[in-house]
Amino acid sequence: MNPGEALPWWILTALLVVAELATGTFFLLMLGIGALAAALTAHIGASFSVQLIVAALSGGGAVALWHHHRKRQPAAPHVQENPNALLDIGSRVKVEAWQEDGTARVSYRGAAWGVRWIGAGAPQTGELVIRRIEDNCLLLDR
Repeated sequence: MNPGEALPWWILTALLVVAELATGTFFLLMLGIGALAAALTAHIGASFSVQLIVAALSGGGAVALWHHHRKRQPAAPHVQENPNALLDIGSRVKVEAWQEDGTARVSYRGAAWGVRWIGAGAPQTGELVIRRIEDNCLLLDR
């Protein structure tokens, strides 16, 4: 075993991790895993060709597994419907009356807002739930 053979792989691993931290590109971290595996392979005395194959398979495999895992996750709701992005989603407002065009005005958080009914059937009055926000219009249903 020649420790000098592993040094370039350790340097590459560190550079990929630093680049990932600087850019937030998760795939660089996966490629860093490949460089780490190649460094460990160099420590056990494998040839440079084997080190390259291990780096390619483990780094590329990590990227492929991550991509496969992400495809299986349910899609996040659109930002206009996402209560984690817009804290008003799920809040309640009181609608006294609807206009003929299906809109109304409500007081919410100390300001007048335009609202639109998106529920099934005719617009209903009373306390309704904010389901979506489009520009400065609250979309409501029961």
